[in-house]
Amino acid sequence: MLALVAALISGVGDVIRQRTAQEITDEEVGHVELLRMSLRDARWWLGGAAAVASAALQAVALGLGSVVLVQALQVTALLFALPVYAWMTKQGLTRRQWGWAFLLAVAVAVFVAVGEPAAGYQRASLQTWTVVAVVIGPAMMLCVLGARIWSGPVAAVLLAVVSASSWALFAVFTKAIVDVVDGGIWALLRTPELYGWLLVAVLGTVFQQSSFRASSLTASLPTMTVTEPVVASLLGVTVLGETLGADGLQVIALAAAVAVVIVATTALARGEAASMAAVDERQLTGSAPPVAAWEPASPVMAGASSQA
Repeated sequence: MLALVAALISGVGDVIRQRTAQEITDEEVGHVELLRMSLRDARWWLGGAAAVASAALQAVALGLGSVVLVQALQVTALLFALPVYAWMTKQGLTRRQWGWAFLLAVAVAVFVAVGEPAAGYQRASLQTWTVVAVVIGPAMMLCVLGARIWSGPVAAVLLAVVSASSWALFAVFTKAIVDVVDGGIWALLRTPELYGWLLVAVLGTVFQQSSFRASSLTASLPTMTVTEPVVASLLGVTVLGETLGADGLQVIALAAAVAVVIVATTALARGEAASMAAVDERQLTGSAPPVAAWEPASPVMAGASSQA
């Protein structure tokens, strides 16, 4: 329940931050400058407050359950973000979007019921984190470098991967912090995960804003929405020793559910991003009528968090 409430708050915060990132300036600015400009925007702070509240609820949920379970439920943030955005823009959802939303909800329910994700260790060893750093660190640096070489959708996707991977690490670090926080402030300050937690929070925020600015949200939003739970779940299994209870034919059902979650999440994220682009274009032209609830809004609608 806590993870679902966190997903609700996260969905609302995502909509606010996405709008802010797109509207804050028309100029080309760097990652740090974009963050500095965002800090002066009251709407960004509202979205940030939602992210903090969502992260706090996730932390409690992670103290009680597994990273795999909490991240699976966080995907439902899209289900909350869609109606919130539709309400803000007075633009109804299409039948296709409702269909993908239904499939996503069913697939997540099947994953949780069949997979029965079980928690492993609360913390990983320093040696394990060293291996993770050696693998993920260079990969993220290559993505940032690639975003400087290529522009447009490619850059948006690469920066989205960096942001989503950072927030996935944030979730795993949070589980360790929850484990030691009862020991007091000094125990917390002696915890190496605290400093990794702070670092990836900054990286996730900076590169999330940069990804939103790099190109259309149809590139960045689906990438973030799918990459974060996938990377976090892989870390939960490989780093914290979390397990899934499926066997035999249940493995097939579990694999099918994961596939549907990925496809439905991508489709919904693309649909939401396309809707945002359509609304922005109408605001600029002031001529096109709003999309009716029963009409497909655009061809990309075949298909919406960050934390914090």
